[in-house]
Amino acid sequence: MSAVNHFTQGPLTPILAYVMSAIGSMLGLRLTAQANASTGSSRARWLVAAAISIGGTGIWVMHFIAMMGFDVEGTQIRYDVPLTVASALVAIVVVGAGLFLVSYGRARVLSLLGGGLLTGLGVAGMHYMGMYAMNMSAHVSYDPLIVGASVAIAVVAATVALWFTVQVKRPLAITGAALIMGVAVCGMHYTGMFAMMVQVHPEPGHVGGADALSFLVPLMTVVSLITLTMLLMVILSPSEQELQEDAELMARLEMRRQAAARAQTLRSPGPYSRT
Repeated sequence: MSAVNHFTQGPLTPILAYVMSAIGSMLGLRLTAQANASTGSSRARWLVAAAISIGGTGIWVMHFIAMMGFDVEGTQIRYDVPLTVASALVAIVVVGAGLFLVSYGRARVLSLLGGGLLTGLGVAGMHYMGMYAMNMSAHVSYDPLIVGASVAIAVVAATVALWFTVQVKRPLAITGAALIMGVAVCGMHYTGMFAMMVQVHPEPGHVGGADALSFLVPLMTVVSLITLTMLLMVILSPSEQELQEDAELMARLEMRRQAAARAQTLRSPGPYSRT
C-alpha cells in the first residue's frame, strides 16, 4: 500500500474547500429564496442559478480545491479532461433536479425525500467520477463500507440542504444553514477520499491527462467568476421581503384607488337628479 496524503498543503486546502462550499451554499440558498418569491420563468431562472451555485461552486469547486492537497507517493497525478468537465455538469444537473422537484412538487414530504435521494446519489456519483478522472500509475480500489458511508452522508446532506431551500429565508438563517451545508459537503468528500486505497505500480509508466495547475485552476476560476456574477445579480435584485412589501404596497394603493372610485361614483349626480 502506497503512502497517500490528503493534506500536502497542510490546512490550506481543507479550509479553502470549506469556505468555497459555504459561499456556494449561501449564494444558492439566497437564490432559492429569490426563486420562492418569484413566479413563472423568473422562478425557473433563479433555480437554475441556484443549481450552478450549489452544484458548481458549493460542491464541484470544493471537491477539486480539496484535491489540490491530494498526493500519492511514487506517482504523479493528472486529470482526464472530459471526465472532469462531465463531473461538474453532473453536480449542477442533479442539484438542479432536486431543487426543481422540491420547488414544484405538490407532495412536499415525498418531493423532499425523493429530491434528497436523487441529489445525494448524484453528488456521490459526481464525487467518484471526479476521483475516477484522476490518472496515476497505480491500481486504485475502494473500501465498500466507507464508500457506503460517504453515499449515506451525501443523501442525508442533500435532503437537509433541500429542506433549507424551502424553509430558510432570513440572512442570518441562510448564513447558518450554509455553514452547516459546508461541513456536510466536506465531510462527504473526505469520507469518500479515505475510502480510496492506492497501490503504485513497481515501474511507473506514462500518465496521461492534464496537470492540475494548468487545467483545474483555470476551470475553477471560471466557475468562481460565474458565482461572483450571480452574487452581484442577487445583491442588485430585491429580496423576498422587499418583494412582499412592494406587493403589499401595491395592494393598498389598489384598495385606495377602488375606494376613491366608489366614493366618486356616490358623489356623482344620477341621470334623473334635479338641476
